[in-house]
Amino acid sequence: MTEIACDIHRAVFTVDENVAFLGEVRKAADEFGTHIILFDADRLAGRDHVEAALRHAWRSWAGGEPIANSLEMEALLYAAGTRQCQTASSFGIHPGENRSYIAVCPPAPGVRDRLAGLVRFVDDEREEEIDPAKRARLAELFGITPEEVTVVGEERFRDLVLERVALLDVYR
Repeated sequence: MTEIACDIHRAVFTVDENVAFLGEVRKAADEFGTHIILFDADRLAGRDHVEAALRHAWRSWAGGEPIANSLEMEALLYAAGTRQCQTASSFGIHPGENRSYIAVCPPAPGVRDRLAGLVRFVDDEREEEIDPAKRARLAELFGITPEEVTVVGEERFRDLVLERVALLDVYR
């Protein structure tokens, strides 16, 4: 089974109302025959986290045993490391200012231009830093204990988050 290719962009935008905003995103996805998945960057351990969630979601979806009824929600479930759609939806957009990773799967020429009316793309290829406040938030979200961090070392904190993404397959 082949993996789905995705373009991943960073963006910022303001959401007044989730349903209306997602409706506009869905229109763009339908126009271009692709999936557009919005991840809350403040709840993720960086681009590797997005890639891992997308990879696992696609395997689940293509294998015919998805948890969710859409690839978009399946990816959010893996990003959150949970089977609970309500929890996973908090890894998407929220009212107010959003810092986001936007995945376009498969890539579709013109989608970025189409979305430019909704979001401001941030062209920054540097790995996103996990500052102490974000580390504490991620530790709480993913149930990462101080003991685990001590065992693997602070520099491998991101790996602990990615492990939680992969463990969703085990808990199915």
